Amino acid sequence: MSTFRKWPSFLALAMVIPGCGSGVITTAYLSEPDTIGYHSYGPEGAAPGTCWGVEFTPAVIETVTEHHVLTPETTQPDGTVLPATYRTSTRQEMVQDRGEKWFETPCERDLTPDFIASLQRALQLRGYLRGSTDGVLDVRTKRAIQEFQRDFGLDSDVLSMRAARQLGLVAYGREEFGVTPSPESAKDQK
Repeated sequence: MSTFRKWPSFLALAMVIPGCGSGVITTAYLSEPDTIGYHSYGPEGAAPGTCWGVEFTPAVIETVTEHHVLTPETTQPDGTVLPATYRTSTRQEMVQDRGEKWFETPCERDLTPDFIASLQRALQLRGYLRGSTDGVLDVRTKRAIQEFQRDFGLDSDVLSMRAARQLGLVAYGREEFGVTPSPESAKDQK
């Protein structure tokens, strides 16, 4: 079963707003999904055997419209007013580049129905999920994951390893607490 989402093609939105003044700036966003899904590869330097998700931040483009006076308004000797003439120029400027934020996730093979049911119970206890714990990674579960993760700055419905640890679903490693295993204990683990 694949959890990859289909995502829409890129969409650029640009608006030109006519009006008075020297210029109008309109912000546009390139629309794309916040995540693609679970990956067995990750960013450069990712440890082998780890799985990753990615959150995209869209590019921000501003459309700048400027009105330049070519000839000012003039009044003829007979009182007739000749209106000013303008030239309008429009340009687009990239304000923020598209970004991506990689985060470690439990691997897709580990997302068993039992694991998902435990995830659902943990989200229910914290008030993020309502309904039954059926062990299915459905839309309501993904929304609950996204709401939970939003609280610490990750706007994704792909379960991060950080969220899994905070929910008590995955154990913390000793290295994460600044404890480096001694050579003897490393031998014992082999």
